[in-house]
Amino acid sequence: YRTDEGKPYLLPVVQKVEKSLAIADDLHHEYVPQLGDEAFTRSATRLLLGGDSPAIAEKRTLGIQSLSGTGALKIGADLLREAVGFNTIYLPVPSYANHELLFSRAGFQVLTYRYYDNVRHLLDMNGMITDIRQAAPGSVILFHTCAHNPTGMDPTRDQWSQIADIMVERRLFPFFDCAYQGFASGDPDRDAYSVRLFVDRGLELVCAQSFSKNFGLYGERVGNLTIVLNNPKPIENICSQMLMIVRGNYSGPPSHGASIVTKILNDPQLYEEKCCVQIMATRMREMRSQLREHLERLGTPGEWSHITRQIGMFSYTGLTDRQVTHLLDSYHIYMLSNGRLSMCGLTTKNIEYVAKAIRDAVIKFPCHKKNK
Repeated sequence: YRTDEGKPYLLPVVQKVEKSLAIADDLHHEYVPQLGDEAFTRSATRLLLGGDSPAIAEKRTLGIQSLSGTGALKIGADLLREAVGFNTIYLPVPSYANHELLFSRAGFQVLTYRYYDNVRHLLDMNGMITDIRQAAPGSVILFHTCAHNPTGMDPTRDQWSQIADIMVERRLFPFFDCAYQGFASGDPDRDAYSVRLFVDRGLELVCAQSFSKNFGLYGERVGNLTIVLNNPKPIENICSQMLMIVRGNYSGPPSHGASIVTKILNDPQLYEEKCCVQIMATRMREMRSQLREHLERLGTPGEWSHITRQIGMFSYTGLTDRQVTHLLDSYHIYMLSNGRLSMCGLTTKNIEYVAKAIRDAVIKFPCHKKNK
């Protein structure tokens, strides 16, 4: 995330807590327990599932502190593959680029399910349901909790309900990647809807949480793996397995960033300063609105309403590889070859320049886009 000045954003509440930690009498740099600081893991799990979660009250949850969301994905993958015996995972097309590498290296057979219609710039709900319904029982299905990366398109609540029905019916196991809770809509509870729905439906699951975006703690590598079961009895066995997995991956998690998150989540006054995430989410929505407005006012060929239908850090613009190359070579505008644009790179000072450049690329290199 960057501000409208193009600078990294240090959340005021994070800065306040860091200052208080620096002068605390009990400051130390001892190792954190291998599975993490329990105050942090409890807080992170509560943020995901909600303070009134029956699963938490019934002690059917377990939190494992990790090296950000990527570390949570890795130890979650290792748990499911080595200890539970799952061997097949389905990823959405498209998905976060690191997902395939991470799960394949963990020993999974990586398959895919349709997710996005790149012609209509919409969620391919029919394709998704068809593919998930055909997955063999016992398969793991990966979902993005909110602000899907790279498309920015999420299922509606009704659609999530349909997906949950199929997961129950087909006896499939959900693995959520939660990288943007609070950062997507500005409301952490709203952004956690999909996970909470699945828990309410009685589905066991794992969820990799990242605190890089919503707390601006990218370099501190703050993450949590939340595990939700239907019965608390296996938790002790899972802990013993996770001790071996964590020790074999990175020995133990870092402490500083997790201390910041813990203090904020456990202090009602500090937590109320979550308006910081609303500031970030609002700026990204404003950039979406302005980019679409500029493109349409310039008469840019094509239909651009998908930019404002999407949510979160990225826009799946629909630009082709050739158009993206033209933007790079002629305008020094950088995005992935699949057309994924970081909304945080747009500012009130450069957005007109970017829109004019996109118009030029679309006019010079028109093509018939294929759904992929």
